Amino acid sequence: MSSYDRFPTTVIAGYGSEAVTKGWEAITARLAAIMPQDGVLAIEAYPGVDDDAVLSHLEALNPALLVSTRELFPEPVELTARLKPFLTDDRVFGRMCYFDLADLMEPERLEAAREQVNAAEGPVVVYGWGATLVHPGDQLVFFDMTRWEITLRYRAGMTNYRAENADEDSLRKIKRGYYVEWRVADKHKMTFFDRMDLFVDTVDTDAPKMLAGDAVRDGLSQIARRPFRLKPYFDPGVWGGQWMKRVCGLDPEADNYAWSFDGVPEENALILAYGDKTIELPAMDLTLTQPLALLGEDVYARFGAEYPIRFDFLDTVGGQNLSLQVHPTTEYEHRQFGMAYTQDESYYILDADEGATVYLGLKEGVDPDEMIAALREANAGGEPFDAERYVNRFPAKKHDHFLIPAGTIHCSGAGAMVLEISATPYNNTFKLWDWGRLGLDGKPRPVHVDHGSHVIRWDRTTPWIKENLVNAVTVVNEDEHVREEHTGLHELEFIETRRLWIEDEVTIDNGGSVSQLNLVEGERALVESLDGSFEPYEVHYAETFIVPASVKGYRLVNPTGERIGVIRAYVRKPQA
Repeated sequence: MSSYDRFPTTVIAGYGSEAVTKGWEAITARLAAIMPQDGVLAIEAYPGVDDDAVLSHLEALNPALLVSTRELFPEPVELTARLKPFLTDDRVFGRMCYFDLADLMEPERLEAAREQVNAAEGPVVVYGWGATLVHPGDQLVFFDMTRWEITLRYRAGMTNYRAENADEDSLRKIKRGYYVEWRVADKHKMTFFDRMDLFVDTVDTDAPKMLAGDAVRDGLSQIARRPFRLKPYFDPGVWGGQWMKRVCGLDPEADNYAWSFDGVPEENALILAYGDKTIELPAMDLTLTQPLALLGEDVYARFGAEYPIRFDFLDTVGGQNLSLQVHPTTEYEHRQFGMAYTQDESYYILDADEGATVYLGLKEGVDPDEMIAALREANAGGEPFDAERYVNRFPAKKHDHFLIPAGTIHCSGAGAMVLEISATPYNNTFKLWDWGRLGLDGKPRPVHVDHGSHVIRWDRTTPWIKENLVNAVTVVNEDEHVREEHTGLHELEFIETRRLWIEDEVTIDNGGSVSQLNLVEGERALVESLDGSFEPYEVHYAETFIVPASVKGYRLVNPTGERIGVIRAYVRKPQA
């Protein structure tokens, strides 16, 4: 039986189950109790919340006036046209939108709604994305939504906000969310999050959960001062494997699972327990509201309220090769997509079949024009791309670590279970060759040779790759308690990774940076406080966990009697 916890829950101290109100009947009763009799109940909603379902229940409040903010945005065709510079014609890539939410609304409609609310007599409800732009609210409620749930709803046919694109390619819907809606919504969320009176978890539309805004803010503050895990999610893919099904306790009847995010606050959720009731909310809420405690002064100064480290799983055990790919350089990332930094990464081999391999870097003497022409021909349906003519292929075994600074061509071959350790801007992967496959949707998977041709580092050939990127392991410290090794990342990358082989226990100085860790060998480990500020925290094999920067130091304890291995990643301090 798997010990991997798919639903890690953080218990919030000081609360009982009565803190959480569950179900529409109880929630509408609670809303009715706080609704001002001659004032405004403002109800903000993250784009992706089922507005029709919420509005149908709000009618039971019988307000003198009910305003839906959907009507304050342009008509769907006009709004899409307005967003075109950020959406582009590409299926996957757009440009970051840094608008304020009011920039997406029709100024005349917004002003008319404000006048209508101000003139109304009796109780008024303003509901929807941007409700506080109409009126700040005498009472303020927020209906929140996790990104993974939004993604699943896109796939099931949900449209983007104020759009008529139910049948559109889900990749394009996700792109619109990623580059526009989620950016604008998170920015807007921070204008009212610290004063909301009530919070509603809407992941389950039929059974939402409500609790006081103070309880949510207190819960996030508690999490930011102790070790915790995010709720992972798992997804199939054309190249997916079988390892996660066994180790992570997934559906054994599923065809495959290709990847898992188990350490990406931008995408994953948090599960908070108040007594025996739980709520789910975006882990991004933690990053936005507790950046100093979570990230630390140096990381916050460098990245702002963004979590820069990402752990995920890529499972090709019993599967196929990943797509041959490259990540953009920082300059290209900023110029083309409006992002501040790029996806430097690495492959840590958590497990591997006999004969597993990793493609990494170019062979000596590769002619760029010839290779790009061969890629174009293959992707147009011509002769398949001969990857091994151009790209190095290295054997991969358990606990190998391959470093992949941006601009380095790479992919995992079949038979490997990869713990991918990278910077967070995951969306900008340029696929160069996908082995002639179709996606699960029956369409050709997006390939971006044009983009890739501008960022491939043609000078990263076999000798440099072997010297710099393949198992560049050095011992940092060794005694009878622990062997600590530097395994990466490359000096061009801002993430430092250390591997700790622990015999009994080791004390870690967090160094002012958030730490992200994974138990890569052994059944279980304990994270203990040095000052008693949190209870011992148990983690299991392959689980990713986070230790916030506010935890100055902590102890990793091996309770098993057999040596355990932990990978720790953190942000290097800029060199003086």
